[in-house]
Amino acid sequence: MAKASRAAAPAKKTAAAKKMPAQKGMTAKAAPAKKSAASKSSGSEETKLKELFVDELKDIYYAEKLLLKTMPKLAKAATSQELKAAYQQHMTETEGQIARLEQVFGILGLPVRSKKCEAMEGLTKEGTQAIEDTDKGTATRDAALIISSQKAEHYEIASYGSLVQLAKTMGHNDVAQLLGQTLAEEKSTDEKLSRLAESSINVRAEAEPQ
Repeated sequence: MAKASRAAAPAKKTAAAKKMPAQKGMTAKAAPAKKSAASKSSGSEETKLKELFVDELKDIYYAEKLLLKTMPKLAKAATSQELKAAYQQHMTETEGQIARLEQVFGILGLPVRSKKCEAMEGLTKEGTQAIEDTDKGTATRDAALIISSQKAEHYEIASYGSLVQLAKTMGHNDVAQLLGQTLAEEKSTDEKLSRLAESSINVRAEAEPQ
């Protein structure tokens, strides 16, 4: 009886020893699996933000190219020499803005691509419509041109402002700096158009007969 009791004790201890490593092993495998899932989720969110950024970049690239194509027509239609000069200056600036966007594509290691900007398509059509709806050689035409041009400028200001913030969020401070230069130019152009309208063009347009 005493001998049988001593034989049973080691068997019970061995079973317990086998059970402990099995539990420890199961816990060790569960933790890495959870960590991997979290990492995958984070990467997916970053990709979506970059995708949004690139999509907006293509949109404004198309918009700038379209504006550069449209502005000579607006400059030719303008009556005021000051307004003509403002268009000429902004055409030169726009060429530089397009070059900056191409530089941004390069920094990001992406091909230079555009995506049709429906908003700018509509805004440039408004500029053409302003010419058709007003008389040649009048301040009223200049006032209409300024209105349509400022609508386009406001679209650009909103676009570049958003792109700058997205670039900063993604850690691309070099890209944010380039786009910030363009944002400053767009704001300056908008202010210049406002000064032209308020200081002379709107007053002359008010004095013109119907």
